[in-house]
Amino acid sequence: MQIGLMLGPERGRYRQKVAQLGNDAAAAEEAGFASIWVPQIPGDFDAFTAITLMGQATETIELATAVMPIQTRHPIAMAQEVLSVQAVCDGRFTLGIGVSHDWVVEGMLGLSYERPAHQMRTYLDVLNPALRGPGTVEVENDRYRVNSPIDVTDHAPNPVLLAALGPVMLRIAGERASGTVLWLADERAVAEHVVPRITKAAEAAGNPPPRVVAGIPVAICPNDEVDDARAWANKVLGHSEFCANYQQLLDRGDASSEGDILAAGDEAAVLRRIRAFRDAGATDLAVRPLALGRNRQERLESRQRTLSFLASLGPDL
Repeated sequence: MQIGLMLGPERGRYRQKVAQLGNDAAAAEEAGFASIWVPQIPGDFDAFTAITLMGQATETIELATAVMPIQTRHPIAMAQEVLSVQAVCDGRFTLGIGVSHDWVVEGMLGLSYERPAHQMRTYLDVLNPALRGPGTVEVENDRYRVNSPIDVTDHAPNPVLLAALGPVMLRIAGERASGTVLWLADERAVAEHVVPRITKAAEAAGNPPPRVVAGIPVAICPNDEVDDARAWANKVLGHSEFCANYQQLLDRGDASSEGDILAAGDEAAVLRRIRAFRDAGATDLAVRPLALGRNRQERLESRQRTLSFLASLGPDL
């Protein structure tokens, strides 16, 4: 299992975001992480731009989105951006996409969230051939009628991962993509729900074994402070109660909230939790350090302690 780091622009630090993204990516590469996973936060810095900045600041580390909502871009426009970013990253970029949530797509963007799995299927009908490199994309289905040239770069392959939480999306991910990117999937959900379904679909389609990227928050702290850490995780990361997709995924495991997914405690306790995800079948971890403390200095020290421990594990576990 490879260990990657979830990084993104920090809210509110407008004038520092560009420099910080490059600095954070270079530090992650130097620390030995295998990958960087950049979320697309609604209303915040564009994840493709963030990846481009990170690609210019690094040389070897994998860079990935986790994830871009498909509704905001036509699949041809998405392909143009992906191929352009891939050229900057010299083949190190992985695209993570998803259908987002109804409260984002309908509530914020005013777009349709009807039949999201069907939206993904028809979207991939266009996106996958467009990512194969120079040529013409000719696709007609019940959502798109495309006859478009693509001539950005000859970098290939351009892997795609889906945020696949339910059975239908996991089947699509196994059949039509390179794997899945998860959030709020605990060890039991990974082992009993995600891995069997996506693996079966990939095998039936004649595809290689899929990647299963589990996103988890991590905090090194005294073991007698774990309950406080979980409460803090629920406060700063919690939004699962608004997302039916996440609630259904939580129901597949033993966790009921973001705090239950948190790997917290001393170094030995966190290592046990990380190994449990590996043993459940996760091929990658996208770890999000959760800073703890009563003031900014304590939180900075907490984050650094967590990062240092995760880096000490090396890129593979």
